[in-house]
Amino acid sequence: MTLVILVLIATFLSTFLAMVFVGHFFIYYSIKKLFGLEENNRRKKQVGTALFLGAISFAAATVLAHWSQNVVTKNFYLLAGLWLGLALNLDIAFCLGWILVGAGKMLKKKLNLKIIGGLAIIVAVIFSGYGVWSAYHPRIKEITVNIKNLPAVWQGKKAIQISDVHLGHVFDQGFLQEAVDKINLINPEIVFITGDLLDGMDGENLTRDVLPLNNLKAPSGTYFVTGNHETYFGLEKTYNTLTTTKVEILNDALVDLDGLQIVGIGFPEGSETKDVEAAVLGIKNFNPEEPSIFLYHSPLEAGGAKRAGANLMLSGHTHAGQMFPFDILTKIIFRGENYGLHKDGDFTLYTSSGLGTWGPTMRTFARPEIVVITFENKLN
Repeated sequence: MTLVILVLIATFLSTFLAMVFVGHFFIYYSIKKLFGLEENNRRKKQVGTALFLGAISFAAATVLAHWSQNVVTKNFYLLAGLWLGLALNLDIAFCLGWILVGAGKMLKKKLNLKIIGGLAIIVAVIFSGYGVWSAYHPRIKEITVNIKNLPAVWQGKKAIQISDVHLGHVFDQGFLQEAVDKINLINPEIVFITGDLLDGMDGENLTRDVLPLNNLKAPSGTYFVTGNHETYFGLEKTYNTLTTTKVEILNDALVDLDGLQIVGIGFPEGSETKDVEAAVLGIKNFNPEEPSIFLYHSPLEAGGAKRAGANLMLSGHTHAGQMFPFDILTKIIFRGENYGLHKDGDFTLYTSSGLGTWGPTMRTFARPEIVVITFENKLN
């Protein structure tokens, strides 16, 4: 792992931890005030200690899961992630509760603070429960993409895109097999995996977890490009893990399938950006005049893909925010292209919300998805 990656990870983790501690302090403050614990030092200490342990639990679980993956560390990671998601929803619910308290004061209405606090906790638990259910129930998202000069053999054919499965810490072979079974019912011609398939450090377990990919039924093959989590795991380890499957890895490479170019751009180590245009134009035999589909993990480089001559770019990475309010944040960071279909002349970008999760095993405002793409010829 390079120094640049270590610095980026350290910066992200320090910022993340600061936000987590602020959020937990707000929960502590809300519980103390709403439930009248001001004079109960023993109870305040108990709540404060429990919340402090909760605040450090996910960071500790992440370190342990990267150090050693076993039943204990994986379950600890799962539970710590669930608590992290519940804590976020508690922050939101308590915010709404304090707004209600403020409105009551303005209207000179005396409200029962314990009832407001209790309702906030109930709402957060129910909302979190929905998020967990959503994380394990991906939807089938169908889109149609018109590609200029699409060969007749590809017209009306279906492709599948999955992204951000995050096999390892939480999701395993069974989760992927369920997705494969759903994909096979669609009878796709081709399957694309646009990065972050892996999310763990245990190469032996991941080698087992990816085996369901061999059960995919796609006559024109299954193609994979790396995402940022593969760079954390290690690109060489990623390639070795996938050698047990029939998946074809495209690392700044292309395959020509009956006149349709499938171009895969590998994710850069130590950086969140890459000059996609330069990478593509450096690929031998790439013809910008022929129809092409680009696979690249992040939608931030859609402009470079368009300039290079792509007709369609498939991305993931954003999880569409995964949980409220991060959907708002990703929309800002990715300039409105954090999710969905975006067309610009002969160029189309589709950013998937992904299939798995990172951190909390919850999806509150962004359902996971398997994307079904029907290809049609663009007439004008």
